[in-house]
Amino acid sequence: MNRFAPAVSTGPGSVGIGWRHPHYAELLETRPALDFLEVHSENFFGEGGAALALLQQARAAYPVSLHGVGLALGSAAGVDPWHLEQLARLAERIEPVRISDHACFARGRVNGQDVHAGDLLPIPFNQESLDVFCRNLQQVQERLKRPLLVENLSAYLTLAGSDRSETDFLGELVQRTGCALLVDVNNIYVNALNARIAGGQDTPDPLRACVHWLARLPAGAVGEIHLAGHCVMDDIVIDDHGSRVAAEVWQLYAHAIARFGALPSLIEWDTAIPQLPVLLGEAERARRLNRPAAKAA
Repeated sequence: MNRFAPAVSTGPGSVGIGWRHPHYAELLETRPALDFLEVHSENFFGEGGAALALLQQARAAYPVSLHGVGLALGSAAGVDPWHLEQLARLAERIEPVRISDHACFARGRVNGQDVHAGDLLPIPFNQESLDVFCRNLQQVQERLKRPLLVENLSAYLTLAGSDRSETDFLGELVQRTGCALLVDVNNIYVNALNARIAGGQDTPDPLRACVHWLARLPAGAVGEIHLAGHCVMDDIVIDDHGSRVAAEVWQLYAHAIARFGALPSLIEWDTAIPQLPVLLGEAERARRLNRPAAKAA
């Protein structure tokens, strides 16, 4: 018998929040009406200890989604075997509803040593990168015995060598590996804003560019949506997850739901973390928008 028996929905219209340290105790005490929690996988690696025990308490009350930042699936150096094994063991303990990571690279070999950049670095969208990504992703999915969700990146530089669009690259990735996509609509908007800053007024309107981006994805490829805030500075926009979701990102979310249908959706907030009711208010706004609807063409 499954030792976890949460009584909440994890269906297409489900909404959750990222569960971060300032809210660990309060959430377990108050048990707000959420459909799932998301945690960063790497924070709970290891054979035991207080962190894992706390996560198991949360898992007894809610479904949990594992969201990673360390697989570095686009790395030519391959997947770190230790990292993959830790993730697999955590998944076996927690039985997550979804496991996800990013479309990025971070691992390489320097002077004969494996190194990790500690950041989510962009990859060129070409055949060589696709082959590397598919090879790494298939290794991960075989070990986890499930499809992974892959998140689009907020990128602050463009690597030379791309011969196709990001959406074409992600669509081919889904087709070849059977993975699904975790679409972060804030990341799409941040990239469009930075493109406008870099290119001036001759670049497409950011919202229009984002709608076009969403329209190019295969409709059945998306398994989850992320929502977060960003920081607008003089010469760059940063995906800092440190504020409420912007009005324009809410517009894109509504468009995404119209295009793809109701989907599991998550509020991320990782810096300047507010009181728990603020996150719950953002989650409730997402819930009001996350309704089955006729898909946009």
